[in-house]
Amino acid sequence: MEVDDQQGWAFRTWLLFLLGGVAGIVVHWLGDSVAGSPPDSFRLALATLIGTGVTVFGFTLERREWRSTATFSLLAALVVSSVIYWNGGPDDWYAANGWRLLCAAIAVAIAAPLFQSWRERSEGAFDWRTAFPYASVHDRAWTTVVLWFLAWAFAGIVMLLALLLSELFQLIGITFLREALREDWFIMGLLGAALGAGIGLLRDRDRMLAMLQRVAMTIFSVLAPILGAGLLLFVLALPFTGLTPLWDATRSTTPILLSTISAAILLINAVIGDSTEDEAKLPALRWGAMALGATILPLAVIAAISTGLRIGQYGLTPDRLWAVVFTAIAMAFGVAYAVALAWKRAGWAMPLRRANLVLAILLCGIAFILSTPLLSFGALSTRDQVARLKDGRTPLGRFDWAALWFDFGPTGKQAVRDLAKSGNAEIRKRAKEIQQAKYRWDATELDQRRIAAETLDRRLTILPAKVALPEDLQTRLSGSDMCGPSQSCVLLYRPSESSAVLITTPCDNCDPMVRPIYALNGRWQEQQGSGPVAVWPVISARQASPSEAERQAIAEAIRQGKVDIRPVRRRQLFIDGKAAGQPFE
Repeated sequence: MEVDDQQGWAFRTWLLFLLGGVAGIVVHWLGDSVAGSPPDSFRLALATLIGTGVTVFGFTLERREWRSTATFSLLAALVVSSVIYWNGGPDDWYAANGWRLLCAAIAVAIAAPLFQSWRERSEGAFDWRTAFPYASVHDRAWTTVVLWFLAWAFAGIVMLLALLLSELFQLIGITFLREALREDWFIMGLLGAALGAGIGLLRDRDRMLAMLQRVAMTIFSVLAPILGAGLLLFVLALPFTGLTPLWDATRSTTPILLSTISAAILLINAVIGDSTEDEAKLPALRWGAMALGATILPLAVIAAISTGLRIGQYGLTPDRLWAVVFTAIAMAFGVAYAVALAWKRAGWAMPLRRANLVLAILLCGIAFILSTPLLSFGALSTRDQVARLKDGRTPLGRFDWAALWFDFGPTGKQAVRDLAKSGNAEIRKRAKEIQQAKYRWDATELDQRRIAAETLDRRLTILPAKVALPEDLQTRLSGSDMCGPSQSCVLLYRPSESSAVLITTPCDNCDPMVRPIYALNGRWQEQQGSGPVAVWPVISARQASPSEAERQAIAEAIRQGKVDIRPVRRRQLFIDGKAAGQPFE
């Protein structure tokens, strides 16, 4: 270790403390609402640029290499902030945009240790084979992860201490700190300063970081035999169970498998370390890592089959295309690990380290490309889904209009507008309906109302005789929570009357419910008077909960039409001639 490292670098800590505080305040100012409106994409991108740049600068700053560090930090910040600039803030994102930001973060996270390793290389002609020493890259990557979590833990402790001090000073009537902690700009500034100081202080203690890194790797390596044995048993059981249970159990087969593969890769690398000397010596750990390496490829193949089946059944969506990308990456790791294991068997760690370095560089490049607008998964998915709708592969009743409008980006919205001009009347109607939805839950409500309207005739019993209902009354019933898409209901209605009564049929452990509906000013409403919708009366049909036999008798009576309305005399309290409280028997 160099003398500078032994003595630390106090200036770096103070510099990061100041940069973090200023960056926190500026990020808050740029990300804050302007005149009640959310900030535009340029302000958000600039805030992201500053926040990311200062963070990367803090993680990679060295005394003699501050110029190259500043350049790399700026480039890394541009990669991440460009995602915000091209796509706007999270409120403007469609479903797949979050993956672009994740890819940008992955590209920067991989590039940082590669940059640090390249910066520390010996002087001379550039040789890509020696430009990134594996031991240095591996050490920097693990150190960065440990430093990230410790710095946030330090910042969290600082925030708790600030809160404690504010309450302490409050006891003696000094409120400035408590008032300051109620201001967002102060919180962001304090958090940024604490995070910067934490990074600087921890980086001055390389030995402690190295020790914590070894502790983390030891813990992960001990878990390798456990997960390895479990995955090996899982793969060996598949020939007997088949793959069908995987599809029947959940729709999240691919995410679960990819998460498992990621955990396996992490544990394997904890076992093999960065060199032969650093490799775990216990046979159980080494065999556990080998078991994990042997199962990655089968799991990746199953994930590919699962994704392919979904695409074959339901077509392309942005999320499924991202699943294809992540599955392909998992396949690449699976093939590399399987080849290393088959080639060297117990000595597979050395070729595996070389494969890890190549895969990391490739993954960094792929993640960077995917973070840019060069590939539009929304456009690809839109073309596929519209084609499936037009050629009948996807029936109109099963077409996901909400996904096309909300999840496929600008191309999806344009496709909906084009379909609203379709020669098919039903397609045209559905396309116009979805455009009325401002939020995704509005689309869900529209779907439920449409299904309720389409199935109302077979779910609704009209008493005392079946008659045609006014269109407005049908619409009101379709939107009622008492006669939803999966409910059966009874309506007491006579064309000559301006009121009707809606009754739900009894279900398990519930009583029938009754709701009056009134025709007021030519429109049917589930209330009488001008009160808010929230006070629509919902009246229990009985005061006491009936037994199971009584409930069945009530249901049978309703089905047989033994339902009528009778006048009932009630008493009510009056105060100074004005009614008070509810009527009673």
